[in-house]
Amino acid sequence: MSVAAQEGAAALPVNQRQIMGAVLASCMGWALDLFDLFVLLYVAPVVGRLFFPSEHAMLSLAAVYASFAVTLLMRPLGSALFGSYADRHGRKGAMIFAVVGVGISTAAFGLLPTVAQAGLVAPILFLLLRLVQGVFVGGVVASTHTIGTESVAPKYRGAVSGLIGGGGAGIGALLASLTYLAMSSLFPGDLFDVWGWRCMFFTGIVSSVLGLFVFNSLEESPLWKKLAAEKAAKAAAQLDTAPREVVRSPIRTLFSRDYRGVLFVNLLLTIGGGSGYYLTSGYLPTFLKVVSHAPNGAAAAILMICSVAVVVASVAAGHLSTFIGRKSAFVWIGLIRLIALPGLFLLLPTAQSITMIGVYAVLLSALGSAGYAPILIFLNERFPTAIRATGTGLSWNIGFAIGGMMPTFVSLVAKDSSQLPSTLAIFVGAISVIFLVGAFVVPETLGKLENSAARNPS
Repeated sequence: MSVAAQEGAAALPVNQRQIMGAVLASCMGWALDLFDLFVLLYVAPVVGRLFFPSEHAMLSLAAVYASFAVTLLMRPLGSALFGSYADRHGRKGAMIFAVVGVGISTAAFGLLPTVAQAGLVAPILFLLLRLVQGVFVGGVVASTHTIGTESVAPKYRGAVSGLIGGGGAGIGALLASLTYLAMSSLFPGDLFDVWGWRCMFFTGIVSSVLGLFVFNSLEESPLWKKLAAEKAAKAAAQLDTAPREVVRSPIRTLFSRDYRGVLFVNLLLTIGGGSGYYLTSGYLPTFLKVVSHAPNGAAAAILMICSVAVVVASVAAGHLSTFIGRKSAFVWIGLIRLIALPGLFLLLPTAQSITMIGVYAVLLSALGSAGYAPILIFLNERFPTAIRATGTGLSWNIGFAIGGMMPTFVSLVAKDSSQLPSTLAIFVGAISVIFLVGAFVVPETLGKLENSAARNPS
């Protein structure tokens, strides 16, 4: 494609309402789905006792985190299915179906019988429902992680990347924190083990309703609409002159010789970024309970502040990548994380007050999210429009699936709660090294979204 054509792609006619709608939908779609996932993390100790009882508390906790990892392992399948649909037929339809599916499957957890009520059937049903939820979550990633960044001007793409990927996570965690605080007040003490955890899962239906409301008037991204128009014009031109060109599926294209190397290199960053997120924001609710012994109200307040910090840090880190480049942002953030994350986990148990516990927790959350804030736009810039949803979704979800298993390994390695700080310090140090390796290996992609749009493979 000529330079003029590429510049035309960069100047697609998009009104401000459409842009804001796409960004809001992407951010809220991801936030609502992470809210549904965070609900489990907030009730992990209770769910462990009710569905995976054990004389060893850490084994019960590890089982709950394993069920969380099961969901993550199904996310690549969801990205393959929904991503292929989003690349062929549009981001909007895939997003609506996936978000509604996550909300309904989350609410269904509140209806499950416990081990005391149904025996072995209870954990089996729990795990099966987690598998279903994981497929839908993978579909949300494939759609929300493309339509927002494809719609905004280049100077805002880094910030929007942080807002959707990290900010969406922070908003989702904030909503879960508010829900946890409300349910802890409505069902204090032992009542929470009976009704509180169920009502937390029931709130998942709210995300389905909100999803339909937010996405109903959403328009497709301008880059995808441009690609669809080009395909239609090409098909019409070939209709009477030559046999129709055979178009490979997005999945086959992604795993072809041209792109599978790109996918595998991307995983270094997504594994490092995903692991950092789940070992900080993901593990903090449990850490505050079993190590810091923070009261429910104080823990909920700290986690809410952490969620706000995640939003701010993610947008800032994403926007930073617009000024210094995606690669440089990854390198500098990776170096800071390599030193700071292990140190903060070792300092957290020594905190003598709720205030200091909160300070350390906020710093952990902010740094844990800053690492992956520019990853979303980086992945978008690595793939052409024709396979962007599939490529971004699989790169993100495979890496985050592996990252999501880290809390399970931590809970298994630590013999008791007293070993959690040192174990977490070792794990975050190791994954920071992986993240840094990826940062040094990947190419710079800043400003290449339109260029990659012009290289659509057939």
